[in-house]
Amino acid sequence: MIFQVYFWLLLLCCFLCIYRIGTGPTPPDRAVAIDVVGTVVVGISALYTVISGNDFYINVSISWALLSFIGTVALSKFLEGKRFDE
Repeated sequence: MIFQVYFWLLLLCCFLCIYRIGTGPTPPDRAVAIDVVGTVVVGISALYTVISGNDFYINVSISWALLSFIGTVALSKFLEGKRFDE
């Protein structure tokens, strides 16, 4: 029962972040919302790992977290106007 509550709260957070991505007033606000969506997806995947007992999903969440971090760094460098090798 408690896992369902956590799942629905994470899903609500995901939809609120998607709303912020669509209506964010500035590009940095949208970048932060995209990063939070990545974190919420990692949380949902980790929660599903606990519920199902299948350790495959924890590998998915670790991979997603790494890709989300790299994407956030790349997007922040782009928004600053710098090149990737600087």
